[in-house]
Amino acid sequence: MIILGIDPGLATLGYGVLEKDKNGNVTARDYGVVLTPKEERLPVRLAILEEGINKLLDRCEPDEVAIEELFFSKNVTTGMAVAHARGVALLTCVKRCGRLFEYTPMQIKQALTGYGKAEKRQIQIVTANLLHLKGIPRPDDAADALAVALCHSFTSRLSGLYTI
Repeated sequence: MIILGIDPGLATLGYGVLEKDKNGNVTARDYGVVLTPKEERLPVRLAILEEGINKLLDRCEPDEVAIEELFFSKNVTTGMAVAHARGVALLTCVKRCGRLFEYTPMQIKQALTGYGKAEKRQIQIVTANLLHLKGIPRPDDAADALAVALCHSFTSRLSGLYTI
């Protein structure tokens, strides 16, 4: 099974592609980011994200897609921009793949470390170790996307609970 994990963002959308074999072993196939230029208007940036996600879907042909849910903190303006980007990612992926799953940051942390309030650095280290990578994936958005995909790989037997 091929799992695409997405860490949504307007300026930087992270992705991680994992392959899970029939024995449950997981390996990283690809990871990186889709970037949009900050000087562009919002509609253009969203179109760039859609194009980047479509290219990614063409390249990796995932069986399932896992995406991080939004967590609003203090900056609502930034949160709204990310929500736009997340909407593009959700729409593009559900149209192309159909098997789409969402996880909160706390669910991802719980699945990877056993502690729902783990720090970002802990998640990055665990992700690199579980995937037998030489170091922590960079940029952070790519590492976060791999963590989303790992979370899904661990919880996919319960996937009916999280599907949209």
